[in-house]
Amino acid sequence: MQKIVVLDYGMGNLHSVASALQKVAPDDQVVLATTPEEAEGADRLIVPGVGAIRDCMEGFIRPGFVPLLNQSIESGMPILGICVGMQIMMSQSEENGGVDCLSIFPQPVKFFGTDLHENGERLKVPHMGWNRVKPTIDHPMWNGIESGSRFYFVHSYYVPAENNDAVAGQTDYGVPFAAAVTKNNIFATQFHPEKSADAGMQLLKNFVGWNGVA
Repeated sequence: MQKIVVLDYGMGNLHSVASALQKVAPDDQVVLATTPEEAEGADRLIVPGVGAIRDCMEGFIRPGFVPLLNQSIESGMPILGICVGMQIMMSQSEENGGVDCLSIFPQPVKFFGTDLHENGERLKVPHMGWNRVKPTIDHPMWNGIESGSRFYFVHSYYVPAENNDAVAGQTDYGVPFAAAVTKNNIFATQFHPEKSADAGMQLLKNFVGWNGVA
């Protein structure tokens, strides 16, 4: 039995993530950890997050999750980031006039802007709803998921896809952006797999069986 730890640092309702994990891994233990001590013995780590990036960073740092995450990365433990949980792994976000992030990835997080267009039509921000994701690399996390599958997004800030070697999947919304990034034992998504029907459940199932190697 594996211990799958979802880090709970006060940013969002994590029960939908835990519930989805329990469906794809009924024989495993799913733990919502509010302290590093509760995460001890983890076999897999999930970093979720919704809301303002500054609040997320403060909430993540306060309980001591940064050393835990760094140790988990060094150990080779499979790690999944979701939504703002992906963005806090970047270098800096434009939100709130600029917020320093964890710099696990060197890329920035940018604002979609207030004048976003596609095919001559103005697009709403935040980007909210279903959109197609195109895997850009062959990765175990995409097993059983067709290119162009639809996933659920809710975000006003994005990680650019251009000149970004970490991109594992791309979506277009006025601009091409990183729907997923990866580095060694980390895989992170801008979309919410727990809200993305069959494709999202397949991705979570893939994570449960992933050995952390691309």
